[in-house]
Amino acid sequence: MPSNDFVRTVSRSYRVLVIGGSYSGLAAALSLIDLSNARVPRFTYNPEAKPPTHRVPIQITIVDKRDGYFHLIGSPKALACKKFAAEAWTRFQDIPGLKSPDLSFIQGNVSSVDFKNKVAHIVDSEKNDRTESYDYLIAASGLRRSFPTVPQSLRRDEFLKEAEGHMAHVENARDGVVVVGGGAVGVEMAAELKILNPSQKVTLIHSRNRLLSSEPLPDDFAERAHSILLETGVEVVLGQRVIETTAVDEENARVWNLTLSDGRKLTAGHVLNAISQSVPTSTYLSKEALNEEGYIKVHPSLQFSGPIPNPHNHWAVGDLVEWEGIKRCGGAMHMGHYAAMNIHEHMLEECTGQKPNYQTLSPFPAVMGLAIGHKAVSYTPAEGTREGEDLQKSLFGKDMGHTICWNYMRLGETIKA
Repeated sequence: MPSNDFVRTVSRSYRVLVIGGSYSGLAAALSLIDLSNARVPRFTYNPEAKPPTHRVPIQITIVDKRDGYFHLIGSPKALACKKFAAEAWTRFQDIPGLKSPDLSFIQGNVSSVDFKNKVAHIVDSEKNDRTESYDYLIAASGLRRSFPTVPQSLRRDEFLKEAEGHMAHVENARDGVVVVGGGAVGVEMAAELKILNPSQKVTLIHSRNRLLSSEPLPDDFAERAHSILLETGVEVVLGQRVIETTAVDEENARVWNLTLSDGRKLTAGHVLNAISQSVPTSTYLSKEALNEEGYIKVHPSLQFSGPIPNPHNHWAVGDLVEWEGIKRCGGAMHMGHYAAMNIHEHMLEECTGQKPNYQTLSPFPAVMGLAIGHKAVSYTPAEGTREGEDLQKSLFGKDMGHTICWNYMRLGETIKA
């Protein structure tokens, strides 16, 4: 940080409203706090980057439907392991890195946004209607996903009960567990269930002839994932749809009878549907800001690009953005970091006349990493497909990347004034 002799404080303060408290929203908020205090933002890759020369007083409010930060990519493990469930969800008020006088939280949902007057209408967790005025808005509310892709609970205590109930169903499934859907979530969930319940029969059913069929990745990536699943002990059925599922109560236990498209009959004690149609959570925005599917249209700077009032005051990051490439948590945090730097540049332009130097986002490459039991499989254009236990440790550690993301965002460190 430069000497105070060279740091000036601008004459006005700014209100920033962040909608969504997951990877991208937290990255944007934390980067803005760093920049406003004339520090190099924590997500900066350039070791020679210089800190800002101006302090910019800000007040950030994060609105999120949950009462805490949940490690979304660890959901398959969090819903299957009691110890990890308790670690994967941390209430915002219990996170040292979010305790700052510049940062506050509202648990609730944004119902609408008035772009012209820069006001958001919110329904909080107590069903109270309230409004929040802002100078800048960052939409980071992501996608709406169903269980078991993500838990449906909104409070940590409720989530722990939800996870315990899920684990009990798996453990007590007399005729094994069937996971329907061979996408990334289905593959990781089936493997995690088998690792944590080695005596339980786990079957993965996928309608296409290869796993991960919706991903723009080479066949050998899907083939490696398939091989690792089999090594883990998961039975895999490809090229078959589940066309009928019937529940039958037998001797105080529920049994599910499944009929596949080729006429085969399967029996399971528990069925998990991992076919999740993700839906953008953008219903609080007017259609002018969105594409036909509900994703927010943005410039490479991450400003809204639709014909709305005050576009320079509205930004979007994370999975909710219409952007080329596979959506990943690393990319979401990168977007949050870029949006924060550009908003800070816009603030300085308004206060000092300094010409902004916006960071522009490039399309995300086709990259993916999966944690499958004790191994990981990954693909990047530069390295191709790789797999192994060492790769699992480097990409995910021992907790499906929870510690890696936590440390990257510095959530365990108290924010310095």
